[in-house]
Amino acid sequence: MKNDFLFELGLEEMPAHTVTDSMNQLHDRMVDFLKEYHLTYDSIDLFSTPRRLAFRINGLVDSQEDRKEESKGPSMKVAKDNEGNWSKAAIGFTRGQGLTVEDIYVKEYNGEEYIFVTKEIKGEKTIDILPKMIDEVIKKMTFKTMMHWGNYHFEFIRPIRWIVALYGEKVVPMQILNIESSPISEGHRFLGKEVMITRPEAYEGLLRAQYVLVDPYVRKTMIMEQIIEFATKNQWKIDLDEDLLEEVNNLVEYPTSFVGTFDEKYLQIPRPVLTTSMKDHQRYFYVTSPNDELLPYFVSVRNGNLENLEIVMEGNEKVLTARLEDAEFFYQEDQKLSISDYVSKLQNVVFHEKIGTMTEKMARTQIICEILAEKLGLSKDQTKDLKRAAEIYKFDLVTGMVGEFSELQGIMGEIYALLFGENEQVASAIREHYMPISADGNLPLTTVGAVLAISDKLDSLMSFFSAGLIPSGSNDPYALRRQAHGIVRIIEKFGFDLDLDELQNEIISKVNSKSEFKYNYDKEVLDKFFADRLRKMMQVENIRHDVIDSVLEGNTSNIEEILEISNVLNQHLNDENFKETIESLSRIIRIAKKAEEQVEIDETLFENESEKALYNVMQELESNFPKLSAEEKYISLSKLQPSINKYFDETMVMVEDKNVKNNRLAHLSKLSNMILDVANMDKLIVK
Repeated sequence: MKNDFLFELGLEEMPAHTVTDSMNQLHDRMVDFLKEYHLTYDSIDLFSTPRRLAFRINGLVDSQEDRKEESKGPSMKVAKDNEGNWSKAAIGFTRGQGLTVEDIYVKEYNGEEYIFVTKEIKGEKTIDILPKMIDEVIKKMTFKTMMHWGNYHFEFIRPIRWIVALYGEKVVPMQILNIESSPISEGHRFLGKEVMITRPEAYEGLLRAQYVLVDPYVRKTMIMEQIIEFATKNQWKIDLDEDLLEEVNNLVEYPTSFVGTFDEKYLQIPRPVLTTSMKDHQRYFYVTSPNDELLPYFVSVRNGNLENLEIVMEGNEKVLTARLEDAEFFYQEDQKLSISDYVSKLQNVVFHEKIGTMTEKMARTQIICEILAEKLGLSKDQTKDLKRAAEIYKFDLVTGMVGEFSELQGIMGEIYALLFGENEQVASAIREHYMPISADGNLPLTTVGAVLAISDKLDSLMSFFSAGLIPSGSNDPYALRRQAHGIVRIIEKFGFDLDLDELQNEIISKVNSKSEFKYNYDKEVLDKFFADRLRKMMQVENIRHDVIDSVLEGNTSNIEEILEISNVLNQHLNDENFKETIESLSRIIRIAKKAEEQVEIDETLFENESEKALYNVMQELESNFPKLSAEEKYISLSKLQPSINKYFDETMVMVEDKNVKNNRLAHLSKLSNMILDVANMDKLIVK
């Protein structure tokens, strides 16, 4: 027999950004719980609002099925004593299973005989199992921010106020702290009242009558339909930003959208300021004309019905107007100073107390930009624009607008730079140097912006690592993982040919000769930090794990090459000759490790044609190898396989003659280094 099970956890209002994740976590933990206790069901419905997390398990069986469970005991060597009787170990094992030695049978396991028993387990009633979910599901939930309340030590995302737990029409007895389960839920905080849930399938309807839409999809659909209706009626365009829609949806239990307005005079403020004020600060949807011109309207969503909507609308308009007044004031005031005025103010802005000022950071970044401009072969104009951008790129941090709207850093830098007469390349680079602002965020579009972004991020990484402020575990207060990941993504997008080891060495040499703050860190630690970012990036691109290991343990520290090689190897995994190729190349690497002395290769010591043949094809390949693409390098190495096989068929490397042995090891070492310049093929798994 089956019944539906409803569980609702009533809470104080949760932060909007946590609601969906919390709902999904509850679902995943409950699924694991049901699996562990062998409880089958038809489906699960999820519900959430700012004040509740809930689910309904449809068609949940009323008890576990009776089942048999086999248990393995000690080996027969231990299970019998010298006289052939069951030992204490065997007796203790069966007693622990609630059985006797009469129930023992013997089976082979991994080539040895062991004793086994099979016990019959009678299924428990579901209503007796469900209370265990409090300890095994609810109390094990984790959140980035947790709190405790009253005199309790128990922590949760927000204080718990009620519990509904119904299996069919029966209340399942549960308790958290002093809160006991019941069929009573709470309606909307202002419009609703307590409601008795009579049965699980009536949950949505009963709460809706109390102005609570428990299904987040239903709420989101209602918000979208209301906004689309406004847009259609007025011939507007309203951007239904998914992140904003998700946030607004998790702020309300009963959504009612409305249109507000603001004075047209504020439209002279830069558009990003207006949209940030509405979207990020007030959680409003902004309105544009069909040709994308910003209009003096906004759409907001209240948590309630149509009652007193005009008062709510007027209140929202006043709040927005006050913010736009501030924005207009800062916009006008900021234009009274010059870029050089702002740059000079950066001397008083501390980048980090262990590292120095923002002015000092910019000076280091300028040196890195000079190095990259030369290495990457930037044009004269690009180099000039990069130099200018690096001189001023943080100036907007001390403007009034960015002081009030910190999320506009870089964006206002671009706007003000253009107002103050800088060219578009310089202005764009100021905005783009922050990119990407998230793991998968947008990347710079211009070469100048990309190089400035890499330079700024490299200085941050090398500075923080020098100051001993290295991320550990999940702790990364300065977003250094994101910055390293950003460098890797930018290099991949633009195809920049940069050897990370050579680049670091040159930067350290030039910066430390001119800067008061010295780069002083363990290069291997930063290299591993970048390798970890590359590993995650390749994993996302479904590169096989052993391919990732092989390229990261190769000789190259050129990020673009590493990514290219990983893709090439991944594409050749199913080639007919892949196994033979990798085995041959791996054999070279393994034997070359035995070289103890570095000697010059002496061709007169070659004793057979296979040695000469392999040496000749290696020399022919070596002269052109660095210029080849990753694909061409792999193909060229794969073509060596017949020569390598013939070499080992006819040649013993570790001979008694020391000169011959060292000469052969030197030969193989040179070839091994070429292979390792692609990847450590010995790490590849071939079957």
